[in-house]
Amino acid sequence: MPNAVSLPPLSPAEIKLSDSGKGPETPPPQGGGDDFGNWNPMGWTTPAAASRAGIYVGLASVSMLFASLTGFFLLHRSVARNWVYTPLPSILYLNTLMLATSSVTLERARAALRSDRSRAFRGWLYITLGLGAAFLGGQVSAWHQLAAAGVYLAGNPSAAFFYSVTGAHGLHVAGGLTALGYLVLKARQIEWGLKRRTVVDVTRIYWHFMGGLWVYLLALLAWLQA
Repeated sequence: MPNAVSLPPLSPAEIKLSDSGKGPETPPPQGGGDDFGNWNPMGWTTPAAASRAGIYVGLASVSMLFASLTGFFLLHRSVARNWVYTPLPSILYLNTLMLATSSVTLERARAALRSDRSRAFRGWLYITLGLGAAFLGGQVSAWHQLAAAGVYLAGNPSAAFFYSVTGAHGLHVAGGLTALGYLVLKARQIEWGLKRRTVVDVTRIYWHFMGGLWVYLLALLAWLQA
């Protein structure tokens, strides 16, 4: 009788069974995410809720920045004698419409992703990115209009407030455009589950906040010029 073939022993990872008893336990893929299909840039061991909590903490610090700017200039306005009202360029209202529309299109993109409509998801993302870039271009145009009219940053406290708050907001919008650009580049991987979907929710929260913040700033600027 021939000798039996000797097989090498199984490794601990190969003989370890999962809790469900369906076979060897497979480690999760690398790159971030969790068992519920939520992408998480902080890693597999961190719940997706931690990513959302992180963006809220970041937005709280942004709120404090703009609250400080507002408080400083309002105090200065109450005591300054050289406060000259700065006319608001009319393009600001068109910019506001574009930014508000971009929030709507981002919601449409998210809805398309949830219903597995891949082409619609990518299409609405492109539109959102385009509207955001158009908003930023419109803000630059508003600054050029004021400069052409002789209104400069160092001209008077009112102009300094306008340039400071719109410039700071523009920088944060640029950060949001970077996030939207990432979504566009990774859209197919997000659709296929290779990139988890919490990144879409986090970007959405940030972008909507930028829209709401701009509405507040525009109302404040209009009130200061009344």
